[in-house]
Amino acid sequence: MNQDYIKADHWSIIEEGFDVNQVKSSESLFSIGNGAMGQRANFEEHYSGPTFQGSYIAGVYYPDKTRVGWWKNGYPEYFAKVLNAPNWIGINVSINGEALDVFKCKKIEKFRRELNMKEGWLSRSFTATLQNSIEIEVESKRFLSLDFDEVGAIVYKVKLLNRDAQINFSPYLDNGITNEDSNWDDKFWDVLSVNHEDNQAFIVSRTMKTHFYVCTAMCSQIAINGKVLNQEKQISENINYVEFQYKNYVKKGDTISLTKFGGYTTDRNHDKKELISVAKKTLHEVSKIGFQSLLDLQKAAWAKIWEMADITIDGDVKAQQGIRFNIFQLNQTYLGKDARLNIGPKGFTGEKYGGSTYWDTEAYCIPFYLATKDQKVARNLLAYRFQQLDKAIENAEKLGFKNGAALYPMVTMNGEECHNEWEITFEEIHRNGAIAFAIYNYHRFTSDYSYIPEKGLEVLIGIARFWHQRATFSKAKNKYVILGVTGPNEYENNVNNNFYTNYIAKWCIKYTAENIELVEADYPSDFTRIMNKVKLSKAEVTQWTTVADNMYFPYSEAEQVYLQQDGFLDKELITVADLDKSQRPINQKWSWDRILRSPYIKQADTLQGFYFFEEDFTVEELERHFDFYEPFTVHESSLSPCVHSIQAAKLGRMEQAYTFYLRTSRLDLDDYNHEVHEGLHITSMAGTWMSIVEGFGGMRVKNNKLSFDPKIPKQWNAYSFKINFRNQILKVNVQKNKTHFELVGNTALDILVNDKLISIQPNTLITVKS
Repeated sequence: MNQDYIKADHWSIIEEGFDVNQVKSSESLFSIGNGAMGQRANFEEHYSGPTFQGSYIAGVYYPDKTRVGWWKNGYPEYFAKVLNAPNWIGINVSINGEALDVFKCKKIEKFRRELNMKEGWLSRSFTATLQNSIEIEVESKRFLSLDFDEVGAIVYKVKLLNRDAQINFSPYLDNGITNEDSNWDDKFWDVLSVNHEDNQAFIVSRTMKTHFYVCTAMCSQIAINGKVLNQEKQISENINYVEFQYKNYVKKGDTISLTKFGGYTTDRNHDKKELISVAKKTLHEVSKIGFQSLLDLQKAAWAKIWEMADITIDGDVKAQQGIRFNIFQLNQTYLGKDARLNIGPKGFTGEKYGGSTYWDTEAYCIPFYLATKDQKVARNLLAYRFQQLDKAIENAEKLGFKNGAALYPMVTMNGEECHNEWEITFEEIHRNGAIAFAIYNYHRFTSDYSYIPEKGLEVLIGIARFWHQRATFSKAKNKYVILGVTGPNEYENNVNNNFYTNYIAKWCIKYTAENIELVEADYPSDFTRIMNKVKLSKAEVTQWTTVADNMYFPYSEAEQVYLQQDGFLDKELITVADLDKSQRPINQKWSWDRILRSPYIKQADTLQGFYFFEEDFTVEELERHFDFYEPFTVHESSLSPCVHSIQAAKLGRMEQAYTFYLRTSRLDLDDYNHEVHEGLHITSMAGTWMSIVEGFGGMRVKNNKLSFDPKIPKQWNAYSFKINFRNQILKVNVQKNKTHFELVGNTALDILVNDKLISIQPNTLITVKS
């Protein structure tokens, strides 16, 4: 049974009624971020029930020493932890000496929480009867500013309902925080100073080992019935903590409110000696602007994002809520402003997985950012990998590769591999292919070739060298094989000749060789610079292509399908439909030994290859492979349903495509995998966007043109989206029997619709009947 307490709404995530069993899940679902920092939706006031406290700063991490039972050569030295940052949102509240704690109140009524995605804010309200029988009404609203991305803002209000009382508000900063997932219970932070001045307070701390300097700051102001008080406060502090205490006698019916601004300045962006002075200046500036005006700026900033990124769905509120939730969380996580950053799988919503970068970015996120932002954003994501090429070469050297072969990490913060599981670290090497595919995808979509001679070709050469060295010549098969790998299906470890891995290896080598020729012909100075740097000869390229031309792919004549790996047909092939539902999800019910011997597929594997390289296969081949593999797929990876939705749509199986779409779009909202309390699945959210645009909309780039094959689920009346294609914005509106196209720009655009060429003039509506 999936969770279903989130109310269906077009623009908001809404929870009504307080349930202690939902607190951790809601802390994930209602998370907020602004690309530079983020936080789980923890209560501002003290909460003594089960909770997962979490605030995070982009790019700030800790190298937690790897914990394994048996050390293997080449193993990553550390597992990079997304660091739980000092807490700035805290406000202790007491009424006549009793602390407000929702977990301990006699009664909680009218509890309502709302994450307004259209405007970018989080609110909460409830009435409470305390143990001392005082009745209060509480309202809070907070957001993390997009305009001032080092600052968040809170307004917290308490109204007395049944009597006069003494109300104490105590806003604080707390550096005494820990990570839930520490390997050794290490201390992650050193506090360097605790300061306060007027209504501002500052804690300067430094991460252990990595030595990131962070100033956590706050300022606060009290008002009664909207009238600001200029009052004395008491100050409490220790080595990790600073608190302001405001004491006021409040009459029944009156409302006392605290406005609190807070956030972080870091030495990633400022001189470490100036962190306090920068924080002071920023707090002063936002205080002068005020909460409401800052919120108005927030609404305008989000309106601008939605203007390009929104997808509308007419006739299906849950589907509409799902896609907007996904788009909202992606933009909260990464806005493309800082080329040093990437898109972590949990974003700012939890600590699981560690690291900030997986292959998810290249395989799933880049298409979303390509089409909904300026192409510079996607270019930044590619540049991120170029900047870490030296580390990728080091990673490969640790495993015995040479001559500039590059193996990009499965998980990283700074380019070094830091994944904790050996079967992933050493074996899930297909990630290398996704890096190369993203370069191809970027050029295909933008037609900007300049990235390849400037940066991309060096990356491609390092990757091609890796694949050449990783392949082994099999005399028995008279082919090159790739042994001991884990494909995208992580429920098979240490297998031979994973189809997807072998295919992407072949493709990478061919694509690299092709681009070496293009750069030599069209960019001779870049070609000379690169060849001098990497010491590449034509003879070496010939050795690569020999491997690519003779790559082995396991194939079953009986089934007429490529096999996921050599031994797949040796398994007991019982489909998911015949698996007892009480055994699901198998990753929580079965031993790893049992999973590895089973035929069950965590996510698209062979079908991932058919998704990336669909032009290499016929629709009939796709159908055969889809019908063979999907029945064994348990979709226990968040990255699985979107690929299957796109392929089902291509096959015209709209009911199945819709079911997969709903699963990917509401994966967290409905908690399909029973793990949302740990955080959201941020990177897979881009797959939700792909399910609509590439799946139902059928968007591709064919023959250097934007192409569509629009379809619509029967549950919908219409849907619409926008594509920024080569600096021209195309609006697409799909209805039951027709599709509208409208171009925003100055020059005409030729597109393909159902393989027919159509020329669209600027600001003219074109209708194509289906």
